[in-house]
Amino acid sequence: MRSRSFSFGWMAVFVLFSVSLSAAQTETILHSFNNTDGNSPSAGVVFDASGNLYGTTFYGGTLGDGTVYELSPNGSGWTETVLQSFNGFGGNWPTASLVLDSAGNLYGTTFFGGALGYGIAYELARSSGEDWTEVGLHGFSKSDKDATYPRSALVFDTDGNLYGTAPDGGAAGYGAVFQLTPNAGGGWSETLIHNFNNTAGGDPYGSLVFDTAGNLYGTASVGGGSSSVCTFGCGTVFELSPTQDGNWTMKVLHNFTKDSTDGNGPLAGLIIDSAGNLYGTTPQGGKYGFGIAFELTPVTGGWKETILHNFASNGVDGNSPSGPLARDSAGSLYGTTASGGAYDYGTVYKLVRTAHGWRETILHSFNSAGADGYQPYSGIVLDSSGNLYGTTESGGSYGYGTVFEITH
Repeated sequence: MRSRSFSFGWMAVFVLFSVSLSAAQTETILHSFNNTDGNSPSAGVVFDASGNLYGTTFYGGTLGDGTVYELSPNGSGWTETVLQSFNGFGGNWPTASLVLDSAGNLYGTTFFGGALGYGIAYELARSSGEDWTEVGLHGFSKSDKDATYPRSALVFDTDGNLYGTAPDGGAAGYGAVFQLTPNAGGGWSETLIHNFNNTAGGDPYGSLVFDTAGNLYGTASVGGGSSSVCTFGCGTVFELSPTQDGNWTMKVLHNFTKDSTDGNGPLAGLIIDSAGNLYGTTPQGGKYGFGIAFELTPVTGGWKETILHNFASNGVDGNSPSGPLARDSAGSLYGTTASGGAYDYGTVYKLVRTAHGWRETILHSFNSAGADGYQPYSGIVLDSSGNLYGTTESGGSYGYGTVFEITH
């Protein structure tokens, strides 16, 4: 696996009137991990139809190889149940969020482990009672016909196929986009639908998103543009479109650049609105060097990028956003930063469109003191009332991370 070095430059800045604080938000820690039940949840959470939350932890569990957990509301709080403790052969070190099918089964990936040691795609199938059974869908292998070390969440298409990214392996060694198709007689078949070559992007870490026409969109953390500007290229936003012969055509929608007018090195996937606009983040670059939130809008002949917010290291704003955005019904955007804020342990923020652009509000600054968590690396999800839910990789009552809720 190639080594990537991301440098977050320092710049002294004074930002006035660009960031506001909200006193109407309340954070509640729903669960503090204690290592036995999980450790270091780097992935976010997802809801099922009954209001239960599901997620993964990178470490912890019976053998220390990570867990899948459920949090269920009990009237006075939340009850945690460990659904799966990974054991290496069945995968270990899950970094990705989960996805549910219509029957409530869970699907995900592990960064490492499996029979060949390069990660797996798996299903946790709900059986009778409270039991769950892990089913391996694919064990990744080190060859030019497979990808390795998957870190992204999976996404379903309308036919029940699963899609994901892996930042290593593939024909050129710069990662791939893979498809998993259920076989009629049981099991799943894997196909690499795109091999990255760094020229048009490489090392994709984030998950994918579909539009209504069946096209896939994602980000690549390096590649594209000029390799002389960033060490391995500054990253891209790409589109994969299915063709009539069953193949996929790849198009670069945006090449990030290493200057103050753009972000670079995107790690998270994208979200899409009903008009087909794409939204995402980069942990580096922008006006102050601490990352951006951006929008890509389809225009005649291509796509137009708009920077919605430049993150700044000013003692208030968050910086280095590595997780995806979420969007509410009014079009406001929500996300997390892994550092920055009032205590430099990360933030939850909101971006609202105004007549003069977008305005950021800090909803919560994480604090390492007490039971609060810190370092939220993934994004958040919203419930039907607009409350926010997410994870922190560290902190909490035992120091091994938390699941939190922010209400307003």
